[in-house]
Parts: sequence; structure tokens; C-alpha cells
Amino acid sequence: MTQPVAKRFPVPSLDTLPEDIRTRLLAVQEKSGFIPNVFLTLAYRPDEFRAFFAYHDALMDKEGGLTKAEREMIVVATSSANQCHYCVIAHGAILRIRAKNPQIADQIAINYRKADITPRQKAMLDFAMKVSAQAHTVSEQDFADVASHGFSDDDIWDIAAIAAFFALSNRMANVTAMRPNDEFYLMGRLPK
Repeated sequence: MTQPVAKRFPVPSLDTLPEDIRTRLLAVQEKSGFIPNVFLTLAYRPDEFRAFFAYHDALMDKEGGLTKAEREMIVVATSSANQCHYCVIAHGAILRIRAKNPQIADQIAINYRKADITPRQKAMLDFAMKVSAQAHTVSEQDFADVASHGFSDDDIWDIAAIAAFFALSNRMANVTAMRPNDEFYLMGRLPK
């Protein structure tokens, strides 16, 4: 049974959306075979949709000291701590694909401290979790700890920005009662 996109706010139909948003949604649908519910839900507010995805893309699609899989690890770990059903499931699927590991997302979502990740990745997630839950307590020692694992200042900024951005995303997904698309549950679980 297909779950509703979101429960609390209307989801606009594609034909009523501004051209740039409709074009983006159709491109995503062509690439993945479906439109992730986050796109449909946030399209309710077009200006915010544009701002949200501009920042998302700037953080998640860039080159740098973090791999795309590591960026997704941050999303899955912090989204789990924030109890965001949508982001854990959707970004867990992306993480499985990017890491080419069908178990990693579940491990990180349940307890990243026991996941099959490197000490460097654990330090990255320790810092991200602190930013996500207690940013007001981040200290110079926290910066020194994460830097000691080879992260540059730009990498540390990226870790913090991803954790902070997805704290916003997690809260909006929870407030809108956004549901993960059924397709996400199986993605990246079996080798192709």
C-alpha cells in the first residue's frame, strides 16, 4: 500500500507548480523512477523549496574532503537522533548505494558507535552529533579532536553545516508528517 506523501499540508499537483520546480521534479523522476516525497511536500512553498534545495545541493553535491557516502552518514546518524523517519529511510537508501554496502545505513541509524566504520568516520559522526544536539557546547577541544583525524577546517565546516541543515530538514519532515516513499526501503539492499 502506498503511503500518503504528507498528512498535514496540501501537496500541489505537478501541473500547478512553477516551471523551474516542475522541471526539477520531472528530472528527478526520470533519474530515479519516482519523485521523492520531500520534493512534493516542500513544493507547497516554492520560494522555500528553491532555497532549501540550493543549500542542500551546495552541501551534498560538492567535492571536498568528505566523500558523498560520508556526507550521507552524517545525515543518517543525526536524523536518527532527531527521530526523522523520512530522512533515515531516504538517506539510508542513498548511503547504501554510495557506500556500496547494504548494511551500513542500518548500523549507523541504530548506533554509529558500533557500526563498521573507520575511526575517522566515527570522529566525524561524534562531531556531527554534538552539532546536531548540543551545538552550544561545541568547544575548541571538539575542533581539535575532529581535526586530529585529518579533517581540514573546510571539512569541519561541512560536517557542521550538514548536521545543522538536516536538523532543519528533520524538523520540517516531522512537522509535515512526511512519509518515505516505498521505493526507498529496498534501494541498495541487494547487489544489482
